[in-house]
Amino acid sequence: MSAPAPRPLRADALRNRDRLLDAAVRAFSQEGPEVTLDAIARDAGVGIGTLYRHFPTRETLVEAAYRNELAKLCDSAAELLRDLPPDEATRVWMDRFIDYLSTKRGMAEALRLVIATGANPFAQSRDRLLAAITLLLEAGATAGAVRADVAPADVLAGLSGGVPRGRRPGPARPGPPAAGPADGRPAVPPRALIRFRPRPGGTLTDSVGGW
Repeated sequence: MSAPAPRPLRADALRNRDRLLDAAVRAFSQEGPEVTLDAIARDAGVGIGTLYRHFPTRETLVEAAYRNELAKLCDSAAELLRDLPPDEATRVWMDRFIDYLSTKRGMAEALRLVIATGANPFAQSRDRLLAAITLLLEAGATAGAVRADVAPADVLAGLSGGVPRGRRPGPARPGPPAAGPADGRPAVPPRALIRFRPRPGGTLTDSVGGW
């Protein structure tokens, strides 16, 4: 006999969980794995009992916080395509990817605690990221803004090698990136992989030079 499905969280419990995950990302990426769970609960504005009801151990909190950042990033691809042209949606998503990867690196020590228990927090990461990139590339190719022969795995590899080491870790930013070459974004993926149409009044170099 299969176990009954867990009941969905009430709206207030879901808000508390989301606040705890955001606070955990900030704490583990900026203060390291030894930050106290009491401090995370205080930052989230909830009691320590609420934290333990959602996340019985430090390791479950770390893994859930990382997976939540991954889910927000991957789910945002479809959301951006609903609101923006494919080339603009891809630019915004790639900037969010850089923030996500910087956060992941900031959480590296905390994630090692999860791996030490035998869990694999990255089990679905590559597949989810490739699915999001594929969605963006297909939309761009259909619109004639992106080359049709771009391989999602090549884009992922280019992005993964492009995080500025001095960038401060933190949760992904909700809005579009600031334009300009001085904002710390690397020039990825290579122009040989993705070719955007120029913005009105601009040139092809203008349209990709801010990466």
